[in-house]
Amino acid sequence: MAAAGSQPEGLDVRAIARRAAQRVLAERALREQDGKPSSEAVLHGVHVAVDSPVAAAPSTKRGRGRELVDASSLRSIADGAQFPLQRGAIVTDLAREEARRRRISFVEGAGALPSTRGTRRVAIGSDHGGFALKREILGWLGQFEAVGVDLGTRDENPCDYPDFARAVAQAVAAGEVDFGILIDGAGIGSAIAANKVPGARAANCHDVAMARNAREHNFANVLTLGAKMIASNQAYQVIQAFLSTPTGGERHGKRVQKITDIERQYAKDARPR
Repeated sequence: MAAAGSQPEGLDVRAIARRAAQRVLAERALREQDGKPSSEAVLHGVHVAVDSPVAAAPSTKRGRGRELVDASSLRSIADGAQFPLQRGAIVTDLAREEARRRRISFVEGAGALPSTRGTRRVAIGSDHGGFALKREILGWLGQFEAVGVDLGTRDENPCDYPDFARAVAQAVAAGEVDFGILIDGAGIGSAIAANKVPGARAANCHDVAMARNAREHNFANVLTLGAKMIASNQAYQVIQAFLSTPTGGERHGKRVQKITDIERQYAKDARPR
Protein backbone atom coordinates (compact mmCIF):
# COMPACT_ATOMS: atom_id res chain seq x y z
CA MET A 1 0.00 0.00 0.00
CA ALA A 2 1.38 3.38 -0.91
CA ALA A 3 1.57 5.82 1.98
CA ALA A 4 -0.16 9.17 1.85
CA GLY A 5 1.67 11.57 -0.43
CA SER A 6 3.42 8.78 -2.38
CA GLN A 7 2.79 7.17 -5.74
CA PRO A 8 2.16 3.47 -6.46
CA GLU A 9 5.36 1.62 -7.27
CA GLY A 10 6.22 1.64 -10.97
CA LEU A 11 3.52 4.18 -11.81
CA ASP A 12 4.46 7.45 -13.52
CA VAL A 13 1.16 9.28 -13.13
CA ARG A 14 2.67 12.52 -14.39
CA ALA A 15 3.56 10.83 -17.66
CA ILE A 16 0.00 9.49 -17.97
CA ALA A 17 -1.46 12.93 -17.40
CA ARG A 18 1.01 14.54 -19.78
CA ARG A 19 0.20 12.09 -22.59
CA ALA A 20 -3.55 12.63 -22.17
CA ALA A 21 -3.12 16.39 -22.29
CA GLN A 22 -0.82 16.22 -25.29
CA ARG A 23 -3.34 14.17 -27.25
CA VAL A 24 -6.16 16.64 -26.68
CA LEU A 25 -4.04 19.74 -27.23
CA ALA A 26 -2.48 18.35 -30.40
CA GLU A 27 -5.88 17.54 -31.88
CA ARG A 28 -7.17 21.00 -30.95
CA ALA A 29 -4.15 22.60 -32.64
CA LEU A 30 -4.77 20.65 -35.84
CA ARG A 31 -8.31 22.03 -35.97
CA GLU A 32 -7.07 25.62 -36.03
CA GLN A 33 -7.79 27.00 -39.50
CA ASP A 34 -4.53 28.88 -39.89
CA GLY A 35 -2.42 26.11 -38.42
CA LYS A 36 -1.06 28.51 -35.78
CA PRO A 37 -3.01 28.15 -32.57
CA SER A 38 -2.83 31.09 -30.23
CA SER A 39 -1.37 30.75 -26.76
CA GLU A 40 -4.91 31.06 -25.40
CA ALA A 41 -6.04 28.09 -27.47
CA VAL A 42 -3.24 25.98 -26.05
CA LEU A 43 -3.73 27.03 -22.45
CA HIS A 44 -7.52 26.72 -22.42
CA GLY A 45 -8.86 23.21 -21.93
CA VAL A 46 -7.32 20.11 -20.43
CA HIS A 47 -5.32 20.71 -17.29
CA VAL A 48 -3.37 17.92 -15.67
CA ALA A 49 -2.24 17.43 -12.13
CA VAL A 50 -1.44 14.50 -9.92
CA ASP A 51 -3.11 14.19 -6.54
CA SER A 52 -1.79 11.72 -4.02
CA PRO A 53 -4.04 10.17 -1.37
CA VAL A 54 -4.79 12.58 1.44
CA ALA A 55 -5.25 9.90 4.06
CA ALA A 56 -3.54 6.62 4.76
CA ALA A 57 -5.51 3.75 3.28
CA PRO A 58 -6.43 0.71 5.37
CA SER A 59 -3.67 -1.90 5.61
CA THR A 60 -5.86 -4.71 4.29
CA LYS A 61 -5.82 -4.93 0.51
CA ARG A 62 -9.10 -5.47 -1.28
CA GLY A 63 -9.35 -7.80 -4.22
CA ARG A 64 -10.13 -6.28 -7.59
CA GLY A 65 -12.57 -8.99 -8.62
CA ARG A 66 -12.75 -11.03 -11.82
CA GLU A 67 -11.56 -9.16 -14.86
CA LEU A 68 -12.59 -9.49 -18.51
CA VAL A 69 -9.69 -9.92 -20.93
CA ASP A 70 -10.65 -9.35 -24.56
CA ALA A 71 -8.61 -8.82 -27.71
CA SER A 72 -8.27 -5.09 -27.04
CA SER A 73 -6.53 -5.90 -23.75
CA LEU A 74 -3.57 -7.24 -25.75
CA ARG A 75 -3.00 -4.14 -27.87
CA SER A 76 -0.09 -2.85 -25.79
CA ILE A 77 1.52 -6.31 -25.35
CA ALA A 78 4.51 -7.07 -27.58
CA ASP A 79 4.47 -10.17 -29.79
CA GLY A 80 5.93 -13.16 -27.98
CA ALA A 81 5.56 -11.53 -24.55
CA GLN A 82 3.73 -12.75 -21.47
CA PHE A 83 0.37 -11.39 -20.30
CA PRO A 84 -0.11 -11.52 -16.48
CA LEU A 85 -3.56 -12.96 -15.86
CA GLN A 86 -5.49 -12.59 -12.63
CA ARG A 87 -6.64 -15.85 -11.11
CA GLY A 88 -10.29 -16.37 -12.14
CA ALA A 89 -10.20 -13.81 -14.97
CA ILE A 90 -12.54 -14.31 -17.94
CA VAL A 91 -10.62 -14.58 -21.24
CA THR A 92 -12.70 -14.34 -24.39
CA ASP A 93 -12.22 -16.70 -27.32
CA LEU A 94 -11.11 -13.81 -29.53
CA ALA A 95 -8.47 -12.85 -26.96
CA ARG A 96 -7.10 -16.42 -26.89
CA GLU A 97 -7.07 -16.51 -30.69
CA GLU A 98 -5.21 -13.19 -30.83
CA ALA A 99 -2.74 -14.43 -28.22
CA ARG A 100 -2.01 -17.57 -30.24
CA ARG A 101 -1.56 -15.57 -33.43
CA ARG A 102 0.92 -13.21 -31.77
CA ARG A 103 2.60 -15.88 -29.61
CA ILE A 104 1.50 -14.15 -26.40
CA SER A 105 1.33 -16.49 -23.43
CA PHE A 106 -1.02 -16.03 -20.48
CA VAL A 107 0.67 -16.37 -17.09
CA GLU A 108 -2.06 -17.25 -14.62
CA GLY A 109 -2.09 -16.74 -10.88
CA ALA A 110 -2.48 -13.83 -8.48
CA GLY A 111 1.31 -13.54 -8.19
CA ALA A 112 1.48 -12.65 -11.88
CA LEU A 113 -0.75 -9.61 -11.61
CA PRO A 114 0.93 -6.46 -12.95
CA SER A 115 -0.60 -4.41 -10.14
CA THR A 116 -0.56 -6.37 -6.92
CA ARG A 117 -0.47 -3.01 -5.13
CA GLY A 118 -3.58 -2.07 -3.22
CA THR A 119 -3.70 1.47 -4.60
CA ARG A 120 -5.81 1.94 -7.73
CA ARG A 121 -5.18 4.65 -10.33
CA VAL A 122 -8.16 6.86 -11.10
CA ALA A 123 -8.24 9.43 -13.91
CA ILE A 124 -10.69 12.19 -13.09
CA GLY A 125 -12.04 14.99 -15.25
CA SER A 126 -14.84 17.53 -15.28
CA ASP A 127 -16.17 20.56 -17.08
CA HIS A 128 -16.81 23.86 -15.30
CA GLY A 129 -20.10 22.58 -13.88
CA GLY A 130 -18.40 19.66 -12.17
CA PHE A 131 -15.23 21.45 -11.09
CA ALA A 132 -16.19 22.00 -7.44
CA LEU A 133 -17.29 18.38 -6.93
CA LYS A 134 -14.17 17.16 -8.71
CA ARG A 135 -12.00 18.94 -6.15
CA GLU A 136 -13.88 17.23 -3.34
CA ILE A 137 -13.50 13.83 -4.98
CA LEU A 138 -9.75 14.26 -5.39
CA GLY A 139 -9.59 14.74 -1.63
CA TRP A 140 -11.54 11.53 -1.00
CA LEU A 141 -9.61 9.12 -3.20
CA GLY A 142 -7.01 8.24 -0.59
CA GLN A 143 -9.78 6.82 1.58
CA PHE A 144 -10.65 4.44 -1.28
CA GLU A 145 -7.08 3.12 -1.72
CA ALA A 146 -6.70 5.23 -4.86
CA VAL A 147 -4.47 7.90 -6.34
CA GLY A 148 -6.00 10.50 -8.64
CA VAL A 149 -4.76 11.74 -12.00
CA ASP A 150 -6.49 15.08 -12.61
CA LEU A 151 -7.10 15.67 -16.33
CA GLY A 152 -8.91 19.01 -15.92
CA THR A 153 -10.59 21.40 -16.09
CA ARG A 154 -8.50 23.80 -14.03
CA ASP A 155 -11.19 26.31 -13.02
CA GLU A 156 -14.87 27.22 -13.38
CA ASN A 157 -14.50 29.06 -16.68
CA PRO A 158 -16.87 27.65 -19.35
CA CYS A 159 -15.41 24.70 -21.26
CA ASP A 160 -16.57 21.63 -23.21
CA TYR A 161 -17.17 18.34 -21.37
CA PRO A 162 -16.34 16.08 -24.37
CA ASP A 163 -12.68 17.16 -24.21
CA PHE A 164 -12.27 15.86 -20.68
CA ALA A 165 -14.48 12.81 -21.21
CA ARG A 166 -12.30 11.80 -24.12
CA ALA A 167 -9.04 12.28 -22.20
CA VAL A 168 -10.24 10.20 -19.24
CA ALA A 169 -11.77 7.46 -21.43
CA GLN A 170 -8.57 7.17 -23.48
CA ALA A 171 -6.47 6.79 -20.32
CA VAL A 172 -8.78 4.01 -19.09
CA ALA A 173 -8.99 2.21 -22.44
CA ALA A 174 -5.21 2.29 -22.83
CA GLY A 175 -4.75 0.70 -19.42
CA GLU A 176 -2.86 3.73 -18.09
CA VAL A 177 -5.30 3.92 -15.16
CA ASP A 178 -7.66 1.45 -13.51
CA PHE A 179 -10.80 3.61 -13.43
CA GLY A 180 -12.14 6.93 -14.61
CA ILE A 181 -14.51 9.42 -12.99
CA LEU A 182 -16.19 12.24 -14.92
CA ILE A 183 -18.38 15.05 -13.60
CA ASP A 184 -20.52 17.54 -15.48
CA GLY A 185 -23.91 19.08 -14.77
CA ALA A 186 -25.98 15.92 -15.27
CA GLY A 187 -23.33 13.27 -16.01
CA ILE A 188 -25.15 12.20 -19.17
CA GLY A 189 -23.10 14.07 -21.76
CA SER A 190 -19.81 12.85 -20.33
CA ALA A 191 -21.09 9.25 -20.37
CA ILE A 192 -22.12 9.53 -24.03
CA ALA A 193 -18.77 11.04 -25.02
CA ALA A 194 -16.68 8.56 -23.02
CA ASN A 195 -18.54 5.60 -24.51
CA LYS A 196 -17.41 6.65 -27.99
CA VAL A 197 -13.87 5.57 -27.04
CA PRO A 198 -13.39 1.83 -27.74
CA GLY A 199 -12.64 0.00 -24.51
CA ALA A 200 -14.34 2.52 -22.24
CA ARG A 201 -17.57 1.47 -20.53
CA ALA A 202 -19.04 4.54 -18.85
CA ALA A 203 -22.06 4.46 -16.56
CA ASN A 204 -23.98 7.46 -15.23
CA CYS A 205 -24.90 6.55 -11.63
CA HIS A 206 -26.69 8.54 -8.96
CA ASP A 207 -27.12 5.94 -6.21
CA VAL A 208 -25.22 3.03 -4.69
CA ALA A 209 -27.37 0.32 -6.28
CA MET A 210 -26.68 1.69 -9.77
CA ALA A 211 -22.94 1.89 -9.08
CA ARG A 212 -22.80 -1.72 -7.89
CA ASN A 213 -24.85 -2.91 -10.84
CA ALA A 214 -22.68 -1.01 -13.31
CA ARG A 215 -19.59 -2.80 -12.03
CA GLU A 216 -20.98 -6.28 -11.42
CA HIS A 217 -23.23 -6.60 -14.46
CA ASN A 218 -21.70 -4.23 -17.00
CA PHE A 219 -17.99 -4.22 -16.05
CA ALA A 220 -18.09 -0.41 -16.15
CA ASN A 221 -14.68 1.22 -15.86
CA VAL A 222 -15.75 4.89 -15.99
CA LEU A 223 -18.21 6.47 -13.55
CA THR A 224 -19.99 9.68 -14.50
CA LEU A 225 -21.73 11.94 -12.02
CA GLY A 226 -24.06 14.92 -12.33
CA ALA A 227 -22.98 17.71 -10.01
CA LYS A 228 -26.48 19.21 -10.20
CA MET A 229 -28.14 15.86 -9.58
CA ILE A 230 -26.30 14.44 -6.59
CA ALA A 231 -25.38 15.68 -3.13
CA SER A 232 -21.77 15.55 -2.00
CA ASN A 233 -22.33 12.84 0.63
CA GLN A 234 -24.24 10.70 -1.89
CA ALA A 235 -21.45 11.11 -4.45
CA TYR A 236 -19.00 9.81 -1.83
CA GLN A 237 -21.09 6.67 -1.30
CA VAL A 238 -21.52 6.08 -5.04
CA ILE A 239 -17.78 6.34 -5.68
CA GLN A 240 -17.02 4.04 -2.77
CA ALA A 241 -19.45 1.44 -4.13
CA PHE A 242 -18.14 1.74 -7.69
CA LEU A 243 -14.48 1.35 -6.75
CA SER A 244 -15.06 -1.52 -4.29
CA THR A 245 -17.47 -3.69 -6.32
CA PRO A 246 -15.81 -6.44 -8.38
CA THR A 247 -16.96 -7.41 -11.84
CA GLY A 248 -19.42 -10.32 -12.04
CA GLY A 249 -19.15 -13.87 -13.22
CA GLU A 250 -18.99 -15.50 -16.62
CA ARG A 251 -22.66 -14.98 -17.51
CA HIS A 252 -22.17 -11.23 -17.19
CA GLY A 253 -18.85 -11.43 -19.04
CA LYS A 254 -20.51 -13.04 -22.05
CA ARG A 255 -22.98 -10.17 -22.27
CA VAL A 256 -20.24 -7.58 -21.95
CA GLN A 257 -18.38 -9.35 -24.74
CA LYS A 258 -21.43 -8.84 -26.96
CA ILE A 259 -21.18 -5.11 -26.24
CA THR A 260 -17.52 -5.26 -27.26
CA ASP A 261 -18.46 -7.09 -30.47
CA ILE A 262 -20.93 -4.35 -31.38
CA GLU A 263 -18.30 -1.72 -30.64
CA ARG A 264 -15.73 -3.52 -32.78
CA GLN A 265 -18.18 -3.92 -35.69
CA TYR A 266 -19.11 -0.27 -35.90
CA ALA A 267 -15.57 0.95 -35.29
CA LYS A 268 -14.51 -1.19 -38.25
CA ASP A 269 -17.39 -0.01 -40.42
CA ALA A 270 -16.92 3.68 -39.58
CA ARG A 271 -15.78 5.81 -42.48
CA PRO A 272 -14.78 9.50 -42.57
CA ARG A 273 -17.75 11.67 -43.53
